[in-house]
Amino acid sequence: MGLGDTLKKWLGRAKEEAAELQEKAAPMVDKAVGEAKEAFGKVKEEAAELSEKAKPMVDKAVGEAKEVLGKAKDKVDEMRGQASDTAETVADTATDTAGAAAGAAAEKVADTAETAVDTATDAAEAAAEKVTDAEGDGSAG
Repeated sequence: MGLGDTLKKWLGRAKEEAAELQEKAAPMVDKAVGEAKEAFGKVKEEAAELSEKAKPMVDKAVGEAKEVLGKAKDKVDEMRGQASDTAETVADTATDTAGAAAGAAAEKVADTAETAVDTATDAAEAAAEKVTDAEGDGSAG
């Protein structure tokens, strides 16, 4: 019976100590959660800013693509009017010109989008690092 009583005392003491530790840890956990929420808010704000900054670049690239395609169409129309006796040759040349212009426009749009994605990725990684640092600071305090 002595061993059973001793084990019950130890178990009771362990439960009490666990409850005390839980009470002591609660503020640290709350602080860590608060810091994580704050960091998430900052990430969200930075992502919104980056989105706003990227929008003009994307709009500009789309505008330039439309301009290039418009010029290509004008060139096609001009070539068709001037070369009625060699219509097949003119059509092939116009197709090549339009394809090259479209390819250049698509490449410019892709480059601009890639820059925007890289910028957003860098901001997200920096924010994630801030969250990791905040978690480290919260568990050490």
